[in-house]
Amino acid sequence: MQENQFYMGINMQQSALAEIAREQKIGAFSEVEKIIERTLMSDLPNISTHALILSGIRRCGKSTLLRQFVRRNFEDVFYLNFEDVKLYGFDIKDFVLLDKAIDETGLKVLYFDEIQIIDGWELYIRQKLDQKFQVIITGSNASLLSVELGTKLTGRHITKELFPFSYPEYLDFQKAEANIESLQAYLTEGGFPDYLKQKLPEILDFLIEDILNRDIIVRYSLKDGGAIKKLCAYLFANNGTLVVPSKLTSAIGVKSSTTILNYFSYFENSYLIAMVPKFDWSAKAQMLSPKKMYAIDPGLVQVGSTSLSRNIGHLLESVIFWHLRRKTKDIYYFSENNRECDFIVRSKDKTTQVVQVCWELTPENVEREVNGLVEAMQYFKTENGIIVTANSTDTIRTEIGLISAMPAHQYLMK
Repeated sequence: MQENQFYMGINMQQSALAEIAREQKIGAFSEVEKIIERTLMSDLPNISTHALILSGIRRCGKSTLLRQFVRRNFEDVFYLNFEDVKLYGFDIKDFVLLDKAIDETGLKVLYFDEIQIIDGWELYIRQKLDQKFQVIITGSNASLLSVELGTKLTGRHITKELFPFSYPEYLDFQKAEANIESLQAYLTEGGFPDYLKQKLPEILDFLIEDILNRDIIVRYSLKDGGAIKKLCAYLFANNGTLVVPSKLTSAIGVKSSTTILNYFSYFENSYLIAMVPKFDWSAKAQMLSPKKMYAIDPGLVQVGSTSLSRNIGHLLESVIFWHLRRKTKDIYYFSENNRECDFIVRSKDKTTQVVQVCWELTPENVEREVNGLVEAMQYFKTENGIIVTANSTDTIRTEIGLISAMPAHQYLMK
């Protein structure tokens, strides 16, 4: 049993479990939350043959989205949140009690929050699918996307990812227009709904602390929580840069770069960051090259970084990355002949976009930015490239092809 599960007394009875579920459901569904409809809503399938799994960072709006989905598609559901302290210690043997509580209601649609903290949960979900139940799951760990999960559920699941508000969703929530002013506000505030409602930095401080403690330190049974918190501050301060594990060991206070690599994977699994590999035709070379790191949200960077200065160019680059990441995971950075391009987007072994990002094009940087993009266009044999900036519009013709410079507030609306 994993340490972050909650204790369920050994004398827990079916009636007590049913009462917990009833109370949770009243709390979760009693109020209709006034919030925007997320872009992902239209992509959520209503099917009974596969479990629908919604994965994403804590507090990004998963439960709200699925409550909207449930209200739209079903008259009633059986709901249970496994992170309730009253369920502390619930394990695979207790699924028998859960079955009885479900059977008493006669409901055939099951909605489970954070069930992945229970060992053996996949077997239970597979059983419920075999029994013709419709199953909906939310979770805050990327393990819900793993190949191993697909094996355990015999492919009978559809997984979607939800992130904090995108720029268009932010505009919808704030009732604002797409322009340089709202872009700058987004680069400061980010897209966590709770923070945008209250504008209290403590909300984001607590969120970071909660993720580090529950999703990383406790989940992976780590003894050195201080190293994890140091690494988090470092990553936020160096958002949008190359990270080299061997250079971090002494600064973070760990003995090996392997430990740092493990920590990186924990941060990725909790959705705090994403690592972008350098493009290389060789899988081995790609694996050995340093990766670029992007924090998931500008608001978290603002409160979680130890840096005294704000690198707005890196924040913009990070926002562009997550804009692309919402659509695909097949994203790389490019570096050849001392020239670099920020993003190479691939699909089915073809390059679909080459994208350069800089806050502004100036006489001092335009040659570097254009040359890096041209190098990538030539390498991937594509005739179109994009430079995303704060507020520039231009068309640059080169021997390789056409480069379009466009404002980020326009690019992000695509």
